[in-house]
Amino acid sequence: MVRVDAESDGQRIDNFLLRFIKGVPRSHLYRILRRGEVRVNKGRVKASHRLRAGDMVRIPPLRLPEQRAPARAPEGWLARLEGAVLYEDNRLLVIDKPSGLAVHGGSGLSFGLIESLRQLHPGRELELVHRLDRDTSGCLVVTKRRSALRELHRMMREDGIEKRYLALIGGELPRAEMTVDAPLRKNVLRGGERMVSVDPVEGKASRTRFRRLRRLRAGSRVATLVEATLVTGRTHQIRVHAAHLGAPLAGDPKYGDDDWNRELKALGLDRLFLHAAALSFRAEYMSRPLHVEAPLPETLQRLLDALEEIA
Repeated sequence: MVRVDAESDGQRIDNFLLRFIKGVPRSHLYRILRRGEVRVNKGRVKASHRLRAGDMVRIPPLRLPEQRAPARAPEGWLARLEGAVLYEDNRLLVIDKPSGLAVHGGSGLSFGLIESLRQLHPGRELELVHRLDRDTSGCLVVTKRRSALRELHRMMREDGIEKRYLALIGGELPRAEMTVDAPLRKNVLRGGERMVSVDPVEGKASRTRFRRLRRLRAGSRVATLVEATLVTGRTHQIRVHAAHLGAPLAGDPKYGDDDWNRELKALGLDRLFLHAAALSFRAEYMSRPLHVEAPLPETLQRLLDALEEIA
């Protein structure tokens, strides 16, 4: 039985459990939550349940796997991350996440961005505020204090953090600026592959604002460089909403156009064209709003420079 302290007030039960059952696979953690083996104040809870100071959490006895030495990130990744800090203060830092690096280990990956940062800064309580897909680059917020994590999670729930992305879509927007309001449902297919689809009945409310920046000729398609602003923050939201418009993201292996992706690969694109370009927010301790931008990676900029502009 564990009593929730003030520092953990507002934390999700799944993240809380990770502090006490280190070494247990995440899949097993969610399994014991679904089975009701974890209780909060004697009641069953979902993984998204948020704790309050003073709650009593029952954690069942668990058999831990044989402990292995934690995998170390290659020195090349560590060197890249050391030079990828866009902003830092005594409560948080903003990292320019490289494409190809998952935000955390698991699902066959021995390390991710957060494990690498902890390796660079041993002893710090570094935690992810939000996530980016493995193939997405750009602004990612990491906290150094649990109190800062709680505040930023609250701000995210209250739309207090603005995130803007740059994306290249295979098609044209119906208007120069538009909002896609299409509920999304997350599914897990055979083999564990995660897919998201538009589902007006069972999907969760999801909104993305798109703004046209440039029209380009990219192989057999007219492509559009867009700025996408998240109103909600669902898994794969921008990718699925773009595909829903009939204009999938360039280089998207999951929701994109395979034939067009092959054309783009011949032009030098070997990744998803989605970049978290900027974020803005003002935490309570800040004297003024924080605005951070991540420059467009060279591989994406080279592709844009190689494409023909359309008036």
